[in-house]
Amino acid sequence: MQAGIIHADLDAFYASVEQRDHPELRGRAMAVGGGVILAASYEARAMGVRTAMPIRAARECCPGLIVVDPHIDAYTEASRAVFAIFEDTMPLVEPISIDEAFLDVSGLGRLVGSPEAVAGQLRSRVAGEVGLAISVGVARTKFLAKVASGVCKPDGLLVVEPDEEGAFLHPLSVGRLWGVGPVTAEKLAAKGIVTVGEVAALGEGPLTAILGAGPARHLHGLAHNRDPRPVVTGKRRSSIGAQRALGQRARSFAEIEAVLLELVDRVCQRVRDGQRVGRTATLRFRFSDFTRDTRSRTIDDATGSTTAFLTASRELLATRKDDIARQGLTMLGLTISNLCSAEAVQQSLPFDRRSTADLDRALDEVRDRHGSGAIGRAALLGRDGGARVPMLPDPVAPG
Repeated sequence: MQAGIIHADLDAFYASVEQRDHPELRGRAMAVGGGVILAASYEARAMGVRTAMPIRAARECCPGLIVVDPHIDAYTEASRAVFAIFEDTMPLVEPISIDEAFLDVSGLGRLVGSPEAVAGQLRSRVAGEVGLAISVGVARTKFLAKVASGVCKPDGLLVVEPDEEGAFLHPLSVGRLWGVGPVTAEKLAAKGIVTVGEVAALGEGPLTAILGAGPARHLHGLAHNRDPRPVVTGKRRSSIGAQRALGQRARSFAEIEAVLLELVDRVCQRVRDGQRVGRTATLRFRFSDFTRDTRSRTIDDATGSTTAFLTASRELLATRKDDIARQGLTMLGLTISNLCSAEAVQQSLPFDRRSTADLDRALDEVRDRHGSGAIGRAALLGRDGGARVPMLPDPVAPG
């Protein structure tokens, strides 16, 4: 079986778009952020700046760091242009996020060329037509292709042929295995296991004694490059969300409620724009001491109603009111999940004459025509609400 799966990943995406559009930022230590770092240039990364790092900490490790506000429209436009190149080059494309995708070229060598040639063509077109660098890994499985693209960053191309898999994979750190975070890595290191090859050699039985049956089976399989998942096209995302960084300044509960109002408005409009409805609201909290928490609530009937999700979200926020007052909140996020097509849901009887669907629809039309800031809630007037941390649109087109 040939190395026929490609993983393409734009390098430092947000930061690279800013450097492309603002030549004065090129070659300099810069980052995109608002409260926390969203993306850092490779010059900043070399100084220790990392994604999700508070901006104050980033400036401490990188004096002179340039931080710019995020520009959602520019990132969305760049993503769409890159995905148009993917789909023009190869119809079998599985989007993973706004800046990465898998492509399957196995068995199509006579039509599109070798996987390495296709990967080289993608890199050339993205650089020439969009002005961005992209790293591409090619391998027999999705797992290994993603590892390869990570190893060859920035702006690289790496093909791992089937007879080279062990030689490439086994010397790498266990952190390259999907599912190995700091806690798992520490458990393995305590037993003297620091490379993928040592995981592969240990055997599933001894690994189970360290990590448990499920994680052991998963990691042992990956260490031997066992990943049967195919490239899947036409997927729709199972959740839609957004989040806001609030910075380190102390905020009243009323200010945080105002941030929640804006998040609910934004996320519910995106749900409706995709002709979707959902049932579960999940709030994500990050506190000043860097601890995190999530709270979820599932409503009875799937809906895209702003009012329904605002009610559920306010109730969830209230459950952490005391903790917010005591610890301070630096990030608030909202996700709506259990999504399905709006056409597949039948309304319950009796119909609610007080439904806000018409109001939601009217507000959506105003924002679509005149911009997201054209109309909003009076509760948000005069509030800065903290810096935005955008959760950008899924590159998969609605439907």
